[in-house]
Amino acid sequence: MTNKPVKKGAPAPSLDAVLNTIQSGDCIEVMNSLPENSVDLIFADPPYNLQLKGELHRPDNSKVDAVDDHWDQFDSFAVYDRFTRDWLSAARRILKPNGAIWVIGSYHNVFRMGAELQNQGFWILNDVVWRKSNPMPNFRGKRLTNAHETLIWASKSESAKPTFNYEALKALNEGVQMRSDWVLPICTGHERLKDENGDKAHPTQKPESLLHRVLIGTTNPGDVVLDPFFGTGTTGAVAKMLGRNFIGIEREETYRKVATKRIKNVRKLDNEALEVSQSKRAQPRVPFGQLVERGMLRPGEELYSLNGRHTAKVRADGTLVGSKDNKGSIHQVGAAFEGAPSCNGWTYWAYKSEGKKVPIDNLRQQIRAEM
Repeated sequence: MTNKPVKKGAPAPSLDAVLNTIQSGDCIEVMNSLPENSVDLIFADPPYNLQLKGELHRPDNSKVDAVDDHWDQFDSFAVYDRFTRDWLSAARRILKPNGAIWVIGSYHNVFRMGAELQNQGFWILNDVVWRKSNPMPNFRGKRLTNAHETLIWASKSESAKPTFNYEALKALNEGVQMRSDWVLPICTGHERLKDENGDKAHPTQKPESLLHRVLIGTTNPGDVVLDPFFGTGTTGAVAKMLGRNFIGIEREETYRKVATKRIKNVRKLDNEALEVSQSKRAQPRVPFGQLVERGMLRPGEELYSLNGRHTAKVRADGTLVGSKDNKGSIHQVGAAFEGAPSCNGWTYWAYKSEGKKVPIDNLRQQIRAEM
């Protein structure tokens, strides 16, 4: 991995030339130099525009390491809005037609970003509340403790079909649908990167758990993930580990050095470990007739309903006959027997092997494994 500056007037780099690198420079200029429709996902953690007035101290008078760096300084809301419009426009140009973007922010800026996303034609899919399990206390005691940040997930357009690994997120959540409120800790302990003086390397370093959930849920191995505000490289580190390609953009040399060292030490997971749970709808379609064509089931062979109440015979064309008036597909015959409007024949019927009932779905899975 290398840091590559983008010079004004230089020819546009190819996508391969910038994959898995940290680009130095202004994020708008760098994104405008990249090929159109080339990125699968953008994760953006832009400046918050906190508008801090003076220093913040704890009750023991120690100074809070707040976000008061120059990169978070904007003269007015109008200036910040112009900046937001310009970088989102550059981001939209490089997203693939079915690409998507995640933006994260606090109450200072996330609503302004949400409005601009809609102004530019992005289609908001979800907002997610990241509830911090260990938030920083409110030391002045004049407001509620800021215990969350908001993420917005949006596709490039209303008609886009962005990646959504529903089953994988469900598996992460112990088999229950993933909700839009995520309880995850902020960076502490071993994950918090430090500089040479032992201080925080970056004031708003995001936890790897947050990026892990985003990338598992909305990208696939080999996808290109771009982070225009790369910081210390959380997006790149998680992308590399999960077998995704990344492009980082960071104008601050100090952060680039930390990110480069961090990502260099990340090991990509093996291909088997990168596989995630998939929806059955996403798996290859296998017609029941294929089982007959391949001799896995024979014409005239009897099938048995798993509830033990009905039988039907397999016909040479892959249909079943349950009685004189009950003929058709494995789904139609099962539905007719049960007096139901529909039936999943794959989970309804079984064949006998060595005297035991075996679901016909086992045979379908054998074919899918070959595919």
